[in-house]
Amino acid sequence: MLVSVTVGQRLALLALALLGIVGLLPRGCLSRPAEDEDYYMQELLSREHYYRIPVQEENPAEGDQVWRDDLQPPAPRNKSKTKPATGKQAGAEAKSVKSPNKKPEKTPNSISEAEGQYQSERVDCPPLGLETLKIDDFQLHASTMQRYGLGAHRGRLNIQAGLYEDDLYDGGWCAGRNDPLQWFEVDARRLTKFTGVITQGRSSLWSSDWVTSYRVLVSNDSHTWVTVKNGSRDLLFIGNKEKEIPVLNTFPKPLVARYIRINPRSWYSGGSICMRVEILGCPMPDPNNYYHRRNEITTTDNLDFKHHSYKETRQLMKVVNEMCPNITRIYNIGKSYNGQKLYAIEISDNPGEHELGEPEFRYMAGSHGNEVLGRELLLLLMQFLCQEYLSGNPRIRHLVEETRIHLLPSVNPDGYDKAAEAGSELSGWSLGRWSQDGLDIHHNFPDLNAILWEAESRKWVPRKFHNHHIPIPEWYLSKNATVAMETRALLGWMEKIPFVLGGNLQGGELVVTFPYDRTRSHGVMREATPTPDDPVFRWLAFSYASTHRLMTDAGRRVCHTQDFAKEDGNINGASWHTAAGSMNDFSYLHTNCFELSMYVGCDKFPHESELPEEWENNRESLIVFMEQVHRGIKGVVRDLQGRGIANAIISVEGINHDIRTAADGDYWRLLNPGEYRVTVRAEGYAMASKVCEVGYDMGATRCSFTLTRSNLSRIKEIMEKFNKQPINLRHPPRRPRQRRLGT
Repeated sequence: MLVSVTVGQRLALLALALLGIVGLLPRGCLSRPAEDEDYYMQELLSREHYYRIPVQEENPAEGDQVWRDDLQPPAPRNKSKTKPATGKQAGAEAKSVKSPNKKPEKTPNSISEAEGQYQSERVDCPPLGLETLKIDDFQLHASTMQRYGLGAHRGRLNIQAGLYEDDLYDGGWCAGRNDPLQWFEVDARRLTKFTGVITQGRSSLWSSDWVTSYRVLVSNDSHTWVTVKNGSRDLLFIGNKEKEIPVLNTFPKPLVARYIRINPRSWYSGGSICMRVEILGCPMPDPNNYYHRRNEITTTDNLDFKHHSYKETRQLMKVVNEMCPNITRIYNIGKSYNGQKLYAIEISDNPGEHELGEPEFRYMAGSHGNEVLGRELLLLLMQFLCQEYLSGNPRIRHLVEETRIHLLPSVNPDGYDKAAEAGSELSGWSLGRWSQDGLDIHHNFPDLNAILWEAESRKWVPRKFHNHHIPIPEWYLSKNATVAMETRALLGWMEKIPFVLGGNLQGGELVVTFPYDRTRSHGVMREATPTPDDPVFRWLAFSYASTHRLMTDAGRRVCHTQDFAKEDGNINGASWHTAAGSMNDFSYLHTNCFELSMYVGCDKFPHESELPEEWENNRESLIVFMEQVHRGIKGVVRDLQGRGIANAIISVEGINHDIRTAADGDYWRLLNPGEYRVTVRAEGYAMASKVCEVGYDMGATRCSFTLTRSNLSRIKEIMEKFNKQPINLRHPPRRPRQRRLGT
């Protein structure tokens, strides 16, 4: 039974609240108007979240009571159940508890008695932003740390460690001592309604460290702390059972304070006190805008900022198509392992057909199903392009009318379903990354690098082996090959449409990577391995990174272990980490398309409240990168009768990588500004070359060719016409008459 709160206890709580306000005054509140103080005084005095929270016990230590989500009282059977929200999609989960219709039996420790005395308050609050870096390093504190690389600033949910121990960028916060006096603290910098905590163990290839139980304390001045209690007993929250899977604990009732501490009470016996953390909380109302975040941005675009399921994605694409039927077309490129269609939308002034001289561009996202931000950005982009085209935005209208744009928002819908089911915060770093049959789609393409480099080492290039359009090995095309259904669908899509430029959106970092993604030296994990078009790739990568709000910001915090801002926000893929069979390398070596990877955010699966800001971070970059498809040279290769010549080889002097013309004879060659000698070869035609100049202004330079039949091809035609025999053999030569010698 609950003990009634005495007058002395209420006075003590009132004094504590007043002390909290006094503690806040030196931090900037002394000069605020009186109404501010009264407002926050009202909030503090009305709080009653520290007393009498009944819970179920599970062998707690003396003075502790255990609390975890699965021990909360269930809803009555005669009430309809609602699906509990998880992760960022719902903020913090708190299961509602209703009073039973039937009078409960009076037993001291029964759940039904607790149910009648306390009703949990459901409040959906987003993460404060430890993972997304909205909470900066100066807001994180700890009692002790093992070393700088394991300091409080590393205690962020899903943060990843370096390859080696003793790295400056390690995988979590680890206390300097293993005792119950350690703590991890977050300063929200304003009064916040805290609703829950998510914890992980330390990210490490070599160590196993996690916290198995902890207490939670709150404060308004960082000096006087109040433990979340059940009467006179501290609540003990159940932590992790291993180091990677996040565990969510929602509070029985929201806690209003500025500071929150996590006090580990037990930890894995074979390891140390180490944690990665996210805090769920809602900022309290701020009528005078005193706590407005510096550099906070808001979007003015009227778009659908939410996470979309497979069905909702299809519906949204249909809405865009109905809004802009003259410039959009929905189609699918194949199916996933579970039979979900891979829908794409085309945006062009003549959807459904390839126009002569108009380049093809593609964006795709979600090859890793748990990297959801790219998926939502493409859904926002298709809405934005439609709206701006209808409103007459000249920049967007020109882009749509001069480019055939393809957007494929979800390459791996099966993986997305897994991640979305767990919830954004609770899906961890890898749940849903792979296809349903366990393959990494982005690295599931044939390794053409090894084939090309072997041919080069044997001096076969270019006489016996081309430096481009390298054929796919027969073993890869067999039914027994380990190839995902989604990968096969992408292969068919890439070969069907003559793409010029493409970007695949990924997550978990802020950087743009470009080929090659595989190191040329065997056994080397990181090594710069440039393509012959390295200057062009670097420009393309920089065009995206430099227009992103954060990628090239030298003052931004590192997402995980590498400061890509020092590299202008872009890096050669093999310089980062080697990966054979990547989509980018395959696209470059098998097709004409230059493909890059954009890692668009530190958080792979951000809360939907973060989507407007993430859209503003990436909107300009997405548009600028599409415009780069019009940089370089373009033209049509024809014969003397004006017919387009397909499959003609376009070579640029000094660049050991060629491209080929499309079915109608048109081509596009991405190049940086400068003068280039361009040579065209086609079977049966005489070689032709000319100098083409690429300027700095946007717009590809026209560089067309008219080819004449070669003498050899004409001879072959005549030979075929006469059954492959020389003309003089059609009629056997007459025998010269022999003169008779005298008669």
